[in-house]
Amino acid sequence: MMALRFEVLGRFNRARAARLILPHFTCHTPLFMPVGTQGTIKGLTTPQLEEIGCQIILGNTYHLALRPTSELIDEFGGLHNFMNWPRALLTDSGGFQMVSLLHLADITEEGVTFQSPVDGKPMLLTPEESIQIQNRIGADIIMALDDVVKTTITGPRIEEAMHRTLRWIDRCIAAHKRPNEQNLFGIVQGGLDPVLRDICVQGLVERNLPGYAIGGLAGGEDKDSFWRVVAQCTASLPESKPRYVMGVGYPLDIVVCSALGADMYDCVYPTRTARFGTALVPEGVLKLKHQSMAEDTRPIDSTCECMVCKKYTRAYLHCLVTKDAMGSQLLSYHNLHYMLQLSRNLHSSIIEGTFPEFVCNFLRKMFPKGDVPEWVCNAMEVAGIDISSCSTSTSTPVNSNKD
Repeated sequence: MMALRFEVLGRFNRARAARLILPHFTCHTPLFMPVGTQGTIKGLTTPQLEEIGCQIILGNTYHLALRPTSELIDEFGGLHNFMNWPRALLTDSGGFQMVSLLHLADITEEGVTFQSPVDGKPMLLTPEESIQIQNRIGADIIMALDDVVKTTITGPRIEEAMHRTLRWIDRCIAAHKRPNEQNLFGIVQGGLDPVLRDICVQGLVERNLPGYAIGGLAGGEDKDSFWRVVAQCTASLPESKPRYVMGVGYPLDIVVCSALGADMYDCVYPTRTARFGTALVPEGVLKLKHQSMAEDTRPIDSTCECMVCKKYTRAYLHCLVTKDAMGSQLLSYHNLHYMLQLSRNLHSSIIEGTFPEFVCNFLRKMFPKGDVPEWVCNAMEVAGIDISSCSTSTSTPVNSNKD
């Protein structure tokens, strides 16, 4: 049962640009999904998210289940109605939050046991309950409950988690009551071990799910291991289904993963970094708290078409950024616009056959000295993109001090 269509519109080697038709919205990939923990993107209204071209918002099941509760959301006719968002939604399973927020969470075959943050009583989140909650919330894409392990851990625990993730996917599939309205994605686990990743990919593909996520990354592993896992998984996942790299949100990482054949990304980084006074720009980042911004009459980014860059100066934002909630709202707006524009540029360059040029221009702006990190060079070679021709300087020194 599937409630999506995925149509590849253009390719460059492994990279693809596609149309992802979901119950609430037709999306274009590659795409970035802002994270709205409580069903809100901190500081932005839903009309603003539409205005900057957001296609899918990610909601955290764990937070929504605690407050306002999935029962209440269900009574309102689902999260789309509750938060007045007409476009697509994706919910996570709730498992990751438990492991990251509740140091007291304990994973057994039955599910994730944790102490209730409300009254301290022990509670259990099972694969069945995660799906029931997500069925009530009503997102276009729902995620399987998986056994989460930090990639930095090694040994038998990684293998155990991968096999349990495969056992749990069957419990999720069995519990899923709305397959015609909601798409259940499986999550590839297996740490940094290619053999385990491969077993997991094959197991999930056999279950013929609407889409697949690559999980367990973005947890502190080195970049070289990171891109190799993505490259391995995208190479074995079906061409005709969407591929979602969970928790990835640095612009550079999104460009690299897209070159390797991934389609979907989510991360709190653009909005979180905004709250610390940092703006995303083609050169990397701009720290607006810095004293050098105090009298700077330029916009954040003269090449950016967003409302913030059209209306406000760096000096004004510098003034707001530490003292006023408005500062982080305006920066969140710009940063999300930047990520969504990056997604649109990736999509159109793949379709127009100018993807290598786009990647070269992107890298040239971010690394004007030509010091593209070695891991990026290695990944691009696998993606079939010759970046030696990108360099502004004649030689391309390679070092990994810029991440």
